[in-house]
Amino acid sequence: MIATADIFDEHAASAAVCELLLQQFGGVPAFAGSISTVRCHEDNVLLKRCLSRPGDGGVLVVDGGGSMRFALLGDNIGTLAVENGWSGIVLNACVRDVDAIGRLPIGIKALGAIPRPSSKTGAGEIGVPVAFGGITFNPGAMLYSDDDGIVVLGQIA
Repeated sequence: MIATADIFDEHAASAAVCELLLQQFGGVPAFAGSISTVRCHEDNVLLKRCLSRPGDGGVLVVDGGGSMRFALLGDNIGTLAVENGWSGIVLNACVRDVDAIGRLPIGIKALGAIPRPSSKTGAGEIGVPVAFGGITFNPGAMLYSDDDGIVVLGQIA
């Protein structure tokens, strides 16, 4: 895996850097893949629906509105993502089951952890541009993540 700092140096003019300092939770600290997106505030039904589909090595970027009140991802949905071939998940939200997701062979970055699960109404949107951390994550762009942070290339409008 190429380091995000090297990717940025090579593509500085076209690289976007997420300025939100997300914590590393998954068992794989460096991951990359084509972006898929979901916007779901304090509700993880659509997130689970996305991760139930073949991931083909992609990264699901989840805009949970920055909520620190509910966890959108735990070990059950994390396991589902592994089984369906996702390389990573980036959440502008929280996770739970930290010890268990730390053993999963997938990259997971999130704001933090909280034990309270999300609601289950199905509210939100799939496949739309989502913005946080000073950048917009567009479906189809490439995301690279490691301990230095997140770099996105190929921002497709």
